[in-house]
Amino acid sequence: MTASARENPFLKPFATPYGTAPFDLIKIEHYEPAFEEAMSAHQSEIDAIVANPEAPTFSNTIEAMEYSGEMLTRVSSVFFNLLSAESNDGMMDISLRLSPKLSQHSNNINLNEELFKRVKAVYDTRFTSGLTPEQIRLTEEYYKNFENSGATLSSEGKEKYRELSMELSKATLAFGQNNLRETNAFEMLLTDKADLEGLPESLIDAAAAKAKSKGKDGWLIDFSAPSYTGFMKYSSRRDLREKLYRSYSKKGVAGGEFDNQENVRKIVNFRLEIARLLGYNRYSAYSLKNSMAKNETAVFGLLDQLAESFGPTARQEVEDVKSFASQMEGGAFDLQPWDWSYYAEKVKDSRFDLNDEMTRPYFELENVKKGVFGLATDLYGLNFVKNADIPVYHPEVEAYEVSDEKGDLLAVLYTDFHPRDGKRSGAWMTSYRDQEVRDGKDNRPHVSIVMNFTRPTDTKPALLTFDEVETFLHEFGHALHGMMAKTTYGTLSGTNVYRDFVELPSQIMENWLIEKEYLDKFAFHYQTGEKMPEVLLQKIVDASNYNTGYLTLRQLSFGYLDMAWHSLETPFDGDVRTFEQKAMARVQLLPVVSEACMSTSFGHIFSGGYAAGYYSYKWSEVMDADAFSVFKRNGIFDHETARSFRINVLEKGNTEDPMILYKRFRGQEPSVEALLRRSGIDN
Repeated sequence: MTASARENPFLKPFATPYGTAPFDLIKIEHYEPAFEEAMSAHQSEIDAIVANPEAPTFSNTIEAMEYSGEMLTRVSSVFFNLLSAESNDGMMDISLRLSPKLSQHSNNINLNEELFKRVKAVYDTRFTSGLTPEQIRLTEEYYKNFENSGATLSSEGKEKYRELSMELSKATLAFGQNNLRETNAFEMLLTDKADLEGLPESLIDAAAAKAKSKGKDGWLIDFSAPSYTGFMKYSSRRDLREKLYRSYSKKGVAGGEFDNQENVRKIVNFRLEIARLLGYNRYSAYSLKNSMAKNETAVFGLLDQLAESFGPTARQEVEDVKSFASQMEGGAFDLQPWDWSYYAEKVKDSRFDLNDEMTRPYFELENVKKGVFGLATDLYGLNFVKNADIPVYHPEVEAYEVSDEKGDLLAVLYTDFHPRDGKRSGAWMTSYRDQEVRDGKDNRPHVSIVMNFTRPTDTKPALLTFDEVETFLHEFGHALHGMMAKTTYGTLSGTNVYRDFVELPSQIMENWLIEKEYLDKFAFHYQTGEKMPEVLLQKIVDASNYNTGYLTLRQLSFGYLDMAWHSLETPFDGDVRTFEQKAMARVQLLPVVSEACMSTSFGHIFSGGYAAGYYSYKWSEVMDADAFSVFKRNGIFDHETARSFRINVLEKGNTEDPMILYKRFRGQEPSVEALLRRSGIDN
């Protein structure tokens, strides 16, 4: 090993607490040599499996593949997680160089005919060779992956698949990088105090701090969630709301170096070509066969049923906001998309005497962390202890040792709360190491939750909005799914489940936030330490279904848009905006802004793994409403209910069909009626 190789932390086991990533030692120049070495080592391991003269068995083929590529997994998990959470131009350039190499490496494995013969031999005898149910499931997952990756194609088909998958990988990567770069490039600098009209003190302080951090005078508004959503909700300057909205809604569609329109066309067309190559008329048909929904009929059935059920309520909510705006402005008012958040918030304040600035003082981040972690303690007996000896990738990131009710290590959890350059928008959970049992040792997972919450200022700690606390609970639910995994194989572990099942453990956590018994545990005023007053608690409960119809149809519009793009049967070469407007028309509630476009920044479906799967949020919401009804009936901290949910949902991963697991917890299939009841919809 050369001196430079000895210095590369990826080329040897991590000598850190619990084998966590040595972020403090990793330099940007380490990535490419590590990827090259890791791919070479992985290929050698695959070659050895193929060359094995013994007859194919689960152990020498499926399990051997499962345990191969350890170094590649190590470097990939760090690089691609940081590409979203702590990126820079250098890493983006590396990713563009790596993309074709990684695609080629993956294809070399998945299109290896001799390797597939061995996998198929184990697959064909899986029920008669004494395998455990989990081993059968793993064998089926590997076989499906080969099948979905072109292993059954002719030689010509395999070469076509190679070409298409490589081009798709490049287009997907370019889409995400354009989105991140354009998001980071935008600034709206305000220098006149009159431009701050209507903004609460918290948002003004944050905007001033952001401007100061960039060496500018005034108040800086950008596309980060706390800044953009806060300004749209509170600014009484309609002209500035319109300016900000139009800028935001034109991301990726305004021309220039970050334009994503051609990437959208490439991505949907490459996906369609791959689906057709594999024998499907549409990408959605190809994708949905490995889901709870199984097919487009079930997906559209759910979307249509919810659109019909929530539609009348949503349209009435819009009329209510229009009427209020007209009264407030003293005459007929043409409500536009940049007006919605502002006037809807005014209606909410008028109707419930409730707004974010009233609840913020009770949602100080440190208290919220105690409340969120404490929920896992109450339900599952988990404990969280910060460990400063575990390396982190940014000074703001914290690492926790998570132990179970017996005191044994359950996981390592990283938390990363605030927006910064180099971090993409939104919130997500990811894993640096999945749980698995190897050589009799239970290797516990390393999980991360990444968010973009309100920052502290010079005068105040980080005070979160209600929506931010809800987002924290959501991502923490994903984290619990990863941390509490109890499977033998990493491929089946934690969140490695069907896309329309993975949101159940996250979305169910949101339900606790409108429970007084839970809020009483952590919602204390950051200055006085007093509990949130009973009257304010009740207002939160009373307002919990405010605009539920509008919000549902908005999310359905994203589901319809996703399905429209991925149920195409012929290549697309048209206008992206025109296509989008038609796809969302059925559930469109506000006037269409002709130059606006969501598709060109819709990272979930074009660079985030939710292609033909965005419906999953509503699919899982039906399940979470149904599942939480059991907690409501038995007690929101009932240990037996929590134990059943833990065993049947959180621990099992992909070891069984998710509907079987859900029925084992609930005793029946979920129904839309539970969601309608929770939303206050009389159906």
